[in-house]
Amino acid sequence: MLAMPSAELTTQMKKGVLAYCVLALVEREWRYGFELVQMLGSVDGLLSTDGTIYPLLSRMRADGLVESQWRESEEGRPRRYYRISEAGRAALDEFHQEWGRFRTGVDSILKDGGRK
Repeated sequence: MLAMPSAELTTQMKKGVLAYCVLALVEREWRYGFELVQMLGSVDGLLSTDGTIYPLLSRMRADGLVESQWRESEEGRPRRYYRISEAGRAALDEFHQEWGRFRTGVDSILKDGGRK
């Protein structure tokens, strides 16, 4: 019997989509890490800890999905700001296409057992 605790289920689902959510948030403007934490944290079930986002941003930067730059801050220390790169835009575009198909398929099965 498949019995996955709610927290584990949520964690597994988040792993697949969190990077794309970040790409969508930095698609139109530069954003700094804590701003992304706040935005993602405001969506129920999407981000449980800020310790998740900084390693993700680092991997995304290393993979060329986002660009970054340091900027001075009026509140103290400089902040690293992020924006989507061309490779990130291509990845986000592909995700948009696949997500629609995936979501439609899963919804179909959950709603009516796959019957049309």
